[in-house]
Amino acid sequence: MSQPTHVESLDAPGDDGRTDPPAVGTSARAGVLIAVLVASAFVMILNETILSVALRDLTVDLGVSTTTVQWLTSGFLLTMAVVIPITGFLLERFSARQIFLASLTAFSTGTLISALAPGFGVLLTGRVVQAFGTAVMIPMLMTTVMRLIPAERRGSMMGTITIVIAVAPAIGPTVGGAVLASLGWRWMFWIVLPLAVAALVIGAILLRLDSETRKVPLDVLSVVLSAIGFGGVLYGLASIGESGGGEHTIEPWMPIVAGLLSLTAFVLRQLRLQRQDRALLDLRPLANPTFSVALLLSALLFMCMLGAAAILLPLYLQTVMGTTTFVSGLAVLPGGLLLGLLGRPVGRLYDRAGARPLVIPGAAALAASLWLFSLLGPDSSLTAVIAIHLLLMGGLGLMMTPLMTASLNALPDHLHSHGSAILATLQQVAGAFGTAVFVTVASVASDAASGAPDASGLSAAFVLAGVIGLVAFAASLFFGRGARSVGAGGK
Repeated sequence: MSQPTHVESLDAPGDDGRTDPPAVGTSARAGVLIAVLVASAFVMILNETILSVALRDLTVDLGVSTTTVQWLTSGFLLTMAVVIPITGFLLERFSARQIFLASLTAFSTGTLISALAPGFGVLLTGRVVQAFGTAVMIPMLMTTVMRLIPAERRGSMMGTITIVIAVAPAIGPTVGGAVLASLGWRWMFWIVLPLAVAALVIGAILLRLDSETRKVPLDVLSVVLSAIGFGGVLYGLASIGESGGGEHTIEPWMPIVAGLLSLTAFVLRQLRLQRQDRALLDLRPLANPTFSVALLLSALLFMCMLGAAAILLPLYLQTVMGTTTFVSGLAVLPGGLLLGLLGRPVGRLYDRAGARPLVIPGAAALAASLWLFSLLGPDSSLTAVIAIHLLLMGGLGLMMTPLMTASLNALPDHLHSHGSAILATLQQVAGAFGTAVFVTVASVASDAASGAPDASGLSAAFVLAGVIGLVAFAASLFFGRGARSVGAGGK
């Protein structure tokens, strides 16, 4: 049986499946390690949505349609979804320091390619390279927290990670809008590049912890099946809205079917390989009810957060209300700040009360806010938009930290890395899925002959998001009453 990679001189999990608190001498080192990872991940994940307010500008500058340009976001998320399952292999094969340096190097390289891109193809390539670097950072961060932080304090620490995973993409449109107000879209990358390089240098200096590594085989067929599966489904969905739903070189249903067949083969192969402890992505966490419901809720949450809040809302503000990119970016700033402020307080509440009392009200706020968005029109006030967005971000803030912590606490220690990979993979797939579906619905349902999203199309997309919000609320009612941080691990 394989032994999980661990950081030298930091306490390992006990035999009862619980992680003991780090010794006094190692607490500072654990804190420094997590701080470096959190700061680096924040800079990287910010790029998931930084281009969302620039979609209209990019369609004109690059000469492509809205449903094509959204691949700058969907492609980023999709690449992460394909790469994240490989992180279990990477964490065993290479040291944490090696993975960190490779991650930041890839991200910095992709940022430079994007800044210099002469057209859409090269820009998309740069975004994909960025995503390769970002993908391995998230599971490494989550697994490190589960390994180093005692169960009774994981909620608070996961609250900090929420700031990275949720707030960074939430304020991406604000940063993008501020840059576009006086500079071109390329400056979104030129400004991020020195931050990425600085994180790389700081990590190279501070992240000097030895790790045990082991030569393990990489199941290449699983990687190929994963890439074809996720890529086919997302490509098919995104292409439905091309040219307002007109003719296509390849019928959209073909890549969708190919993708679903590949994903089915991927799952069957993992079920067979995990009996020999050789699975690229161990699926045994899915047998845990708490983890499975939390996974479903997290997927629905990310569909709405990245697809509706980060993509549809800026399009509505600019296309229907006629705001500038700067104003549309500022409009979502209060909600992003609220999401950040809720991170640690909600984590502390989770440590005391568990997940259920937080997740159900959060899901209710999520559903209500999405339906309120569907009622907006050209005459709606900017104040109303900001208020609804605050309600949405408040609901997400109540849900995200409890869901991440409860799902991983419900697993034994040896499945934490695979649980983290599954959770992170589905989050990115759901975000890409939501982006593709909502933009497609907005384009197809629009009255404009060009298929560009207008008021009617965006309203239809928000109605779909509202339906997904209701599904999330219904699922939250089934979330286990025993989903608490203390005593959950290892059961």
